[in-house]
Amino acid sequence: MKPIVRPQLALQADAALAQEVSRWLDRLGGERKLAAKTQEAYGRDVRQFLAFLGEHLGTTPGCADIADLAPSDIRAFLAHRRQEGLGNRSLVRILSGIRSFMRHLERAGKGKAAAFSAIRTPKTARTLPKPLASRDARRLAGLGAHSGEDIPTWIAARDAAVMALLYGAGLRISEALSIAVQDAPIGDRDTVTVTGKGSKIRMVPIIAPVRQAIAAYLDLCPHPLVGTEPLFVGAKGGPLSPRIIQLAMQRLRGTLGLREDATPHALRHSFATHLLSRGGDLRTIQELLGHASLSTTQVYTAVDSERLLSAFLSAHPRAK
Repeated sequence: MKPIVRPQLALQADAALAQEVSRWLDRLGGERKLAAKTQEAYGRDVRQFLAFLGEHLGTTPGCADIADLAPSDIRAFLAHRRQEGLGNRSLVRILSGIRSFMRHLERAGKGKAAAFSAIRTPKTARTLPKPLASRDARRLAGLGAHSGEDIPTWIAARDAAVMALLYGAGLRISEALSIAVQDAPIGDRDTVTVTGKGSKIRMVPIIAPVRQAIAAYLDLCPHPLVGTEPLFVGAKGGPLSPRIIQLAMQRLRGTLGLREDATPHALRHSFATHLLSRGGDLRTIQELLGHASLSTTQVYTAVDSERLLSAFLSAHPRAK
C-alpha cells in the first residue's frame, strides 16, 4: 500500500509576512542548523498558526497584525489545536516553533514576541528512556538471535551488525545506516565519523565486537559494496530502510520474549544507561551520543537511580 501524501497547507500571509517566513526557514537550516524534520515541523506549525489567524482576525495576516497580537489570540489558537485532539507535548513543540518565528520578526523590527511571555507552556509528563537489560541488549547485538530466524544468513549478519552499532556505539539508526562502505569500521579502523541531528559531526569509537560483526556481514553480503555507497544494503542491494531494522526488532521481540518498547532506539538508551551504571562520565557520554546539551544526557542519571532503588528495595532484608 502506498503511503498517503497529504498536500502541504498553503501559507496564508501577505507578501511581506510570507517573505519573513521564508527568511526564517532559511535561517533555521543555515545559521541554526536544525534537523530537516524539525524545520519541516516548525514550518507546518507556523502555517497552521497563520491559517488560524486568517479566520480569527477575518483578514489575511500581515506583519502589522502579528505585532498587534494579544495573549488571548494565542490562547485561542492553542485551544483550537487542543480541540483538534493535540496533547500537551505537541502543543509545546508548536509554541516553540511559533516563538522562534516571533523572535525572528522582532529582530527584523516587524513584530513583537511580548504576547508570548504571558503564555504558560503546557506541562508534559516526564518520560524516562527505557533501556533493555544488559543480557537482552547483548543478545540483540549478536548473530545468534538473528540466525535463528528464517532469513538468509547474510541478512541475519547485516541485522546483527546494525544492532551491534546501535548498542555498542550508541548510534541513532539513521546514523548507522548513513555509514559509507569506505568508512566501515573494520580491522584496525576503530572509529567512525557520523553526522547527527542538526548536522553535527562527531567521531565515535567502535569496540572490537562491533567491528567483527560488521566484518562478518561484509564477508557474507552477496552485493558489491564499494566507495561512497551505503555500507548496509537491502535484500536487492539498494540502501537499507530503517523500517527493515524496526521490523527485524519486532520479530525478535516475540522470539526473545522482550517488552513492546524494545525498539532499535532502545539499544541507544541501553548504551548510555549501561555506560553510566559502570561509572562512565556524563560529559563523555554526552559527546558519544552527540547531545547538544548536557541536560539531555542527564535524563539517564534518573534511569540509573531508578534502577538502583529498585534493586535495593528488592534485595534489602528490611525493605519489605
